[in-house]
Amino acid sequence: MKEYTSTAQSDEDVVKLLLGLERKLMDPQFRKERAEATELLAEEFFEFGASGRVWTREEILAPSEQTGLAVTVEDFTVRMLAPGLAQATYRSMRTVAGCAPFVALRCSLWRFQEGRWQMLFHQGTKVPDA
Repeated sequence: MKEYTSTAQSDEDVVKLLLGLERKLMDPQFRKERAEATELLAEEFFEFGASGRVWTREEILAPSEQTGLAVTVEDFTVRMLAPGLAQATYRSMRTVAGCAPFVALRCSLWRFQEGRWQMLFHQGTKVPDA
């Protein structure tokens, strides 16, 4: 069974699972595995990026030249909004060698359907002068 499918649905299990999935989607190496990354994003997925840009599912899944990114996640929380619908919120800090850290507040909506979690929506909001 792939790790993004789960029959265990305790709150603690959901938090651990969604944190792991968020981290996977931040990883440029994982996103190169298009088949697996595609399974994590719902067909109707879109993102409001911290840059102010709106991203589609296809743009997120497009090959990227990003490498060497180190992303840390802090204050990760999950709220169940309805059965099978979760909101994850957290603070991320992305560092690239030789550049100032980029800090953002993040929010994702996840849906549990057909035995797996998929991200429906994601938003990043830049934290000024972090």
